[in-house]
Amino acid sequence: MASLKEVKGRIASVNSTRKITSAMKMVASAKLHRAQNSIVNMLPYEKKLHAMLTAFLSNEADIQSPYIETRPIKKVAIVAFSSNSSLCGAYNANVARQLNLMVEGYEATVGKENILIYAVGKKIAHEAKKEGLTIAGEFLGMADRPSYQESFDLANNLMKMFADKEIDKVELLYHHFKNTASQILTRENYLPVDLSVEEEVKTDHHWALDYIFEPSKEALIATLIPQVLGLRLYTALLDSNASEHAARTMAMQIATDNANEIIQDLTVLYNKSRQQAITNELLDIMGGSMQ
Repeated sequence: MASLKEVKGRIASVNSTRKITSAMKMVASAKLHRAQNSIVNMLPYEKKLHAMLTAFLSNEADIQSPYIETRPIKKVAIVAFSSNSSLCGAYNANVARQLNLMVEGYEATVGKENILIYAVGKKIAHEAKKEGLTIAGEFLGMADRPSYQESFDLANNLMKMFADKEIDKVELLYHHFKNTASQILTRENYLPVDLSVEEEVKTDHHWALDYIFEPSKEALIATLIPQVLGLRLYTALLDSNASEHAARTMAMQIATDNANEIIQDLTVLYNKSRQQAITNELLDIMGGSMQ
């Protein structure tokens, strides 16, 4: 049985760790509250705007746009979202694992050198470098402090490369925030604009399929598609940020609960050891008095 001093030292050590994890949980929870408000306010607007665009494009056969052109894939870009720091459970590991699966899927057809990685977050950038992938851009600050301007600049760069046929497809990889206990890893097509949800859009937006264009159909498309794509990337960034804080909140809560259980077990062990020590002393005293 461990000595009283050793058990007491372990209790103090675990208690100190518990204070740290509890504090980190409260900080993550406060950040989650702000991030959750941002994504909850943004997501309905982005989804409605995207649905309007999809309904519009799917019902106008003569519309021309470089962003809806589907062509053979020779070069692909993947925008992967992670965090800059650890202690958030399997959040970053899940992104890294899925990214490797995506790369394996494309490698056979386009080659590893034709897969460009845009890393939003230090953890996924490190993983991509370790796997020998081509890093086309690192956006570390954006992972901690989501910026609409930075995300829109990245969206514009991706749109320009796609329009210039430097890349043939763009995908997003991020966690979708469902609630504090659930974050869904999402792989989403970004470019070209996907029109495959036509029937669903018609059902939800049957009232909006007969459009009147002002000033012109071409001018509307030229303005609307970049705005929708820019907003889509920013929404994914907010989604990922909220998911990170939710994952860290849960991880620190679990760590704190585990620390409480360990402290309870160690306290029982300490009391047993102390009781045994007192019993031994009493037996020594009784034995000495009988001699």
